[in-house]
Amino acid sequence: MKEKIKEIAARVSELREISDISLEEMAEYLNLDVDDYQEYESGEKDIPASVLYEIAHKFNVDMGLLLTGEEARMHIFTVTRKNKGVEVERRKQYKYENLAEKFIHKKAETFLVTVEPKDDGKKPSKNSHPGQEFNYILEGSLKIYIHHNEIILNEGDSIFFDSSYEHAMEALDDKPSKFLAVIM
Repeated sequence: MKEKIKEIAARVSELREISDISLEEMAEYLNLDVDDYQEYESGEKDIPASVLYEIAHKFNVDMGLLLTGEEARMHIFTVTRKNKGVEVERRKQYKYENLAEKFIHKKAETFLVTVEPKDDGKKPSKNSHPGQEFNYILEGSLKIYIHHNEIILNEGDSIFFDSSYEHAMEALDDKPSKFLAVIM
């Protein structure tokens, strides 16, 4: 996994340099501390999916290019077979599987997300990103922290929200939760 993190970081660094954008400009665009951004770009820290989404937007590339190093080519349709999407482990408790990395000029990013239960008793760290997000619970129960709210969703429930508000997810009942996430 460490090797994959380094590969993604190298692609981000190369795109930034080709685009003639400084580390400081990029960190400011992402609303990050320069040192934190530099740790992402060096591969010392794993880049959260929400940050990768924003980086792809800044460079006007599909997120699949950052994840795989391959340019998306499909423009009519793309099929992702069960368990064959590009897996991205963005945070220890979240596992993302990109469901359409080969489709070019997407208007949304689609992921199958698995949230592992935590045992430390702390609330999960929140993140935010521009746009909107739709989550549909496929398995288990999930507590969503968004803005000043805590919402419990069960299998078959869904939520659509403004993702510029800080949010986080937590699996409940000591079981993983799996959901479909669409980020627009």
